[in-house]
Amino acid sequence: MSEESTTVAAPPAKPESHAPVFDQASKKVSSDQEIGFLLKARYPLVYVVSPEEERVERLLVRVANDRQRKIVFWSSTQGFSQQGGSDIRDPLQALNHMIESKDSALYVLRDFHDYIHVPDIKRRLRDLAREFRTSYKNCIMLSPLPKIPTELEKEFAVVDFDMPGIPDIFQAMNGVLMAVQPGSKAYDWKVEFQQDEPARLKIAEAALGLTQVEIENVLAKSLVRSQRFDIDVIHSEKEQIIRKSGTLEFLTPDASFGGVGGLELLKAWLRKRAKAFTKEARAFGLPEPRGILMLGIPGCGKSLMAKAVAALWKLPLVRLDVGKVFGSLVGASEEGMRKAIKTAESVAPCILWLDELEKGLAGTQSSGQSDGGTTARVFGTFITWLQEKTSPVFVIGTANNVKQLPPELLRKGRFDEIFFVDLPSREERTQIFEIHIKLRGRDPANFDVRSHVEATDGFSGSEIEQVVISALYDAFDKDDELNDEYIAQAIEETVPLSRTMQEDIASMRDWAKSRARLASEELNLQEREPLRKIEI
Repeated sequence: MSEESTTVAAPPAKPESHAPVFDQASKKVSSDQEIGFLLKARYPLVYVVSPEEERVERLLVRVANDRQRKIVFWSSTQGFSQQGGSDIRDPLQALNHMIESKDSALYVLRDFHDYIHVPDIKRRLRDLAREFRTSYKNCIMLSPLPKIPTELEKEFAVVDFDMPGIPDIFQAMNGVLMAVQPGSKAYDWKVEFQQDEPARLKIAEAALGLTQVEIENVLAKSLVRSQRFDIDVIHSEKEQIIRKSGTLEFLTPDASFGGVGGLELLKAWLRKRAKAFTKEARAFGLPEPRGILMLGIPGCGKSLMAKAVAALWKLPLVRLDVGKVFGSLVGASEEGMRKAIKTAESVAPCILWLDELEKGLAGTQSSGQSDGGTTARVFGTFITWLQEKTSPVFVIGTANNVKQLPPELLRKGRFDEIFFVDLPSREERTQIFEIHIKLRGRDPANFDVRSHVEATDGFSGSEIEQVVISALYDAFDKDDELNDEYIAQAIEETVPLSRTMQEDIASMRDWAKSRARLASEELNLQEREPLRKIEI
């Protein structure tokens, strides 16, 4: 599908006259412009990092034509693309040919990273850089991987080629829609879709992070499968990218806000940011939200809320297992974290979830004595990215023990907000009971929910869920229907975590009173205070 056959649609949104426009992206030089500047400034060696070989080469052809320069491509399988050197497939001989040639050309070396660490080739590249500085030649190495030996770092200008942006995706969408013929099932939808600018923008934003070929393929697949562009199909393509990374896990949200009892203050905060990744939010002057850290008692809905947010915002949910980042080789752990971050950014906008964060970062303070500083360096890479990131990756961190978290993680600027998730209040326990009774196909009106709520003072949400499940097992074992007696018996047999860990819970509440925002109404902390006096 050629670029020439497509047209750019969806003009930029016009903000209201009273709203100042903040376009941070406009201050950044695009990779297309950067390559043009470097060639015009006669940089001898440029290293372009991109998996999209064809897309980069189309750009380079345009740049060469604009400057009336000859462009020559080389690969180890085909040699040079121009006569006179087409049989040269040896990388060292290829460099010799480029130096000896009298043509003022732009040379593009495909996948040269496989040979760049050979001593003779490293030396010859330094010779080439010296020769090209005084000529009208340029050498561009095009590779999906950044592999530059230390000896050559000062010789290269490195450009990370941008993934397709909104205009590029609009072009791909128009190209795919051209194949839809009148009379087909998707034709009526096509006409409606072409006039629906918000829908076009929503689909384009969902496809951000995919390569040009991936975008064209998944749009065609969606059209064949659903007779329309389906966001769920696009997310399935991003799932494949996540699976290939090895350190990230793509999750399909199986929760909703309606399935989470209580936490109304946290829900209200998140609802306000549901449209925060849109173009209208940028035009209004709003920055993209960075993320939240949820601290609190185990089993009170932190993980469930992370899944519910992804469902509400209709964004991919990606979980990072910090344990998978660590490798046995020197530098492998740091590279693993950088790879995980880059992969998350490639599928943005998305939600990056780090569950039980304190366990993954345990030992940061003593890392110098225990593991040679590996954990500290991995943590440093993560928090630096968390502070400086510009990609639309919303980070959700969950932790049970705040004392085990490095203090650097808690300072302002890392996360938008820190929420404390406490044990559910009386009203919240009522909601939780009703949710789980309905989930098992029963009507809460047939149960004495109020008495069960009073009996479960100090129970977490997950403990209430297990009470209902345990009661169901008892009823099923006796070929009976679930009733209040089975639930009351399950409550009596359960020892809640709030009793076995009352000192730790009291300590967390004291910390949260002045250092974190409450996920539920403030009454919750007051209501739970008597738990400190329970005798075991």
